[in-house]
Amino acid sequence: MPFTIIRDDITRVKADAIVNTANPLPIYASGTDQKIYEAAGAERLLAERQKIGVIAPGQAAYTAGFDLPVRYIIHTVGPLWIDGSHQEEETLASCLRESLKLAEKLNCLSVAFPLISTGVYGFPKQLALKIFTSVIYDWLMESDMLVTLVVYDQQSFDISTKLFGSIEDHLTESEVFPYDDVSFEQAVKPSEESFHDYLWQLILASDMTNPQIYHRANITKQHFSKIVSNRDYLPSKNTICALAIALKLDIEMLKLLLEKAGYSLSKAKEFDNAVRYFVEREMYNIIDDNIILFDNHLELLGTM
Repeated sequence: MPFTIIRDDITRVKADAIVNTANPLPIYASGTDQKIYEAAGAERLLAERQKIGVIAPGQAAYTAGFDLPVRYIIHTVGPLWIDGSHQEEETLASCLRESLKLAEKLNCLSVAFPLISTGVYGFPKQLALKIFTSVIYDWLMESDMLVTLVVYDQQSFDISTKLFGSIEDHLTESEVFPYDDVSFEQAVKPSEESFHDYLWQLILASDMTNPQIYHRANITKQHFSKIVSNRDYLPSKNTICALAIALKLDIEMLKLLLEKAGYSLSKAKEFDNAVRYFVEREMYNIIDDNIILFDNHLELLGTM
């Protein structure tokens, strides 16, 4: 971890590698493929791509990044959507896994993906996103690589409602607490047990390893180490919510953990209501949660 989502043109993204939805033949066509070639310098990129030859669907190869702000371009051939019964899903999942393996082999610390095959190849965006979240989540449980999903337009991403259900009605509540981020109990009487001690109890009770926790929380190893080793350090409210999702806390445990750091869940804040929605429904896959947050123009969980 961490995983993040941005809305941008992938040719402007700064990363060690970007992934191109390539043509199987050593040529380039329309869409993302054409944009990447033109931005990188079509003549030089095409010459290097021709040295690779044919790339089979689901496989990946790499070239230099040339004029792009990246070291490498990973070329993967996504599936052409026919009817869903021609191994389209398996091929797309292979594209993702092979691209990640290649990025790791190239010692990349960061890699950016488009939503592969959802353009001219016609792969349903809703299904592609579901496959993407599943593969990336599994990969990042074992890797510290930064993975970015680059979305080009709003239409490409107005699909989380169909995948995960709408939270729009849950984002805004009329009730306003007397304290914005500090609970009434915390303001009047400090908690006897420290945030650090309570968090450590939760970690021990979880039976998870430290890497499992910080990967699930979408935070870096360095940040997690600072949280658990420095008794005087209080992380942000966002980070605490991410840790709560990683540890699969219920809503009362989340509220108590926040209280011990001087925060509370405010019904006047959309982000807080979204977190409450996730926890109450046991939606503990933080990539899925961040897709919903992104779709509703809210800050993402973790990412530090």
